[in-house]
Amino acid sequence: MVWHKHHSAILFMICLVAFSACGRGKQRLHPDVSKISLPQVIIHRYDLDLFRVHSGQLQQELEKLKPVYRFFLGADLNDPAKLADMKDYLENPRNIAFHAEVTAKYSDIHAIENALTDAFRHYQFYYPGVKIPRVYAYISGGDYDFPVQFADSVMLIGLDNYLGKDYKPYISDGLPFYRLTRMNPGNIAPDCIKALSNILHPKQIAGNNLLEQMIEAGKRLYFTDAMLPDAVDRFKIGYTAAQHDWIVKNEEHVWAAIIENRMLYTTDGKLMRAFMADGPFTAEFSKEAPPRLGEWLGWQIVRKYMENQPAVTLREMMNDQDAQKILTNSRYKPEK
Repeated sequence: MVWHKHHSAILFMICLVAFSACGRGKQRLHPDVSKISLPQVIIHRYDLDLFRVHSGQLQQELEKLKPVYRFFLGADLNDPAKLADMKDYLENPRNIAFHAEVTAKYSDIHAIENALTDAFRHYQFYYPGVKIPRVYAYISGGDYDFPVQFADSVMLIGLDNYLGKDYKPYISDGLPFYRLTRMNPGNIAPDCIKALSNILHPKQIAGNNLLEQMIEAGKRLYFTDAMLPDAVDRFKIGYTAAQHDWIVKNEEHVWAAIIENRMLYTTDGKLMRAFMADGPFTAEFSKEAPPRLGEWLGWQIVRKYMENQPAVTLREMMNDQDAQKILTNSRYKPEK
């Protein structure tokens, strides 16, 4: 009976420690940002206002828009060549189709504005004094490789990149299915934060081994955690629901395969690409296995590291290039 009480007490303490560690991780990503003064983010709808101009009075109409959209219309509007380019853009059937679909799908974007407002409050919490970007929506004309861009403290969101995986022009443009699954409203805010991360912490040269590449990718996803703590994980990393379920269930097996086959420190380019490159799946495991498994594992390692190192700031972690130290101090071990 005495042993039973003692054993129960030990189990209670183990559970308490585990709960506390879990609590620290969640609490760390949910700081109180309510006192951070930041106006509600407004996404300026250049994508809508521009297509309302009358081509017969193009210069006059653009001059009216110029005070709000100087970033786009700052050039000399007396230049006939620039006006001709704008006329071609507005009369391009492809852009007209994109605009019509964006207008229908994104008549109300308050949810995105709210998500960015919360993200920028966290941004100011972790990086006091930073300048909050002015945000515009526009029609990129299918600039699929850069759905969100930064320029001169301005964030540009090409809403025509987020019309859903079933949007036919995407398919006719030959985009692979694995990319189509990321072209949805839920991906907008995470993509904005990833673009912000790349400006704040420019991407490093690819690591010399798999571990270094994993940790570098994981750090960027943790940055997204910090700015969007309540966003869904699969949108942050760009997985489908099925892909996310697969890696959650098989994370232990993927990690074990890397360790048992001594791949963690490999410098073999083909092997590193197998774990880090984008694509429909990771062939080395199965067609159900999502791509970029190394990115997922790196993310979990960094999460554990930040959970176990409460004195390390986000900025310090992002600037730390010692991948081995992060792995060692994370005490990462996937749950069975």
